[in-house]
Amino acid sequence: MASRGAVSATQGGSMIEVRNVVKTYDSVRAVDKLSFAAKPGEIFGLIGPNGAGKSTTIRMIMNIIAPDSGQVLLDGRPLCEADKNRIGYLPEERGLYKKMKVGDLLTFLAEVKGGDRQASAQRIDRWLERFDIADWKERKVDELSKGMAQKVQFIGTVAHDPDVLLFDEPFSGLDPMSQDMLLEAFLELKRAGKTILFSTHIMDHAEKICERILIINKSREVLSGSLAEVKQRYGSPTVRIEFDGDAAFVSGLPFVKACRQFPRALEVELADYEDTDKLYCALAGRVKVRRFEQLEPSLHSIFIRLVGAAQEDLNA
Repeated sequence: MASRGAVSATQGGSMIEVRNVVKTYDSVRAVDKLSFAAKPGEIFGLIGPNGAGKSTTIRMIMNIIAPDSGQVLLDGRPLCEADKNRIGYLPEERGLYKKMKVGDLLTFLAEVKGGDRQASAQRIDRWLERFDIADWKERKVDELSKGMAQKVQFIGTVAHDPDVLLFDEPFSGLDPMSQDMLLEAFLELKRAGKTILFSTHIMDHAEKICERILIINKSREVLSGSLAEVKQRYGSPTVRIEFDGDAAFVSGLPFVKACRQFPRALEVELADYEDTDKLYCALAGRVKVRRFEQLEPSLHSIFIRLVGAAQEDLNA
């Protein structure tokens, strides 16, 4: 699904840039000095628990609400009304014209956003086929299941072939198969050169497809960077051991921070990466090691370690 060719960010430059934005409602600071940027052909994850400020940030990018201070730039300049057709936006609170036919609705949404009628029609048909709902094109929206309606909303967001795509909690309410379909769709749009920014409180999704992330909590940045940078900077070394014998002594070793027990297996969090060899030596001769594997830290575990166990419901 090729781009209209309107992407114009200079090579290596940012398509969306948020500079030190602040938003306050009454006495509540909803967003506090956030800064980040997303490039063409990049999937950027805005991650955090409910109420962290993700939706407010996206609404400021869309110019639905204005920041109290700071700046939002599209392609290096402040967003103007004409630029909005270059953006596809799927809000968290969604609605469709329920009495319209699916095909008519999608055509209408594409035309409202300035999409070419013929090109949009072809694009709509391809996405309907992609999501296995082509047979519903002539059916009314109010006949759709919730999952089908969410797919239609996604197609309505991309039908006019925008350069920038903003998705606010796009996976909410989708079954696992539909979530995987959406993840694959994001990757296809990335390959087409789109700038994709999505918010989520489910870190596994971001971990699968994002190059870079910004995690926020209570309106402020917790961490940001590429996935590799974040894991290297904030992750704790963790080793999975499969063994025969009694390994109860492992939890008492001075360089072990935490230890999770499984049937004939342990996941051991170490104080330092250099302690991996110490752990292996401590096991030698006391148990029969069948597998000794260093695990990559998850974003969820990093967030919990930095923010605190009070956020354990983050992926609920």
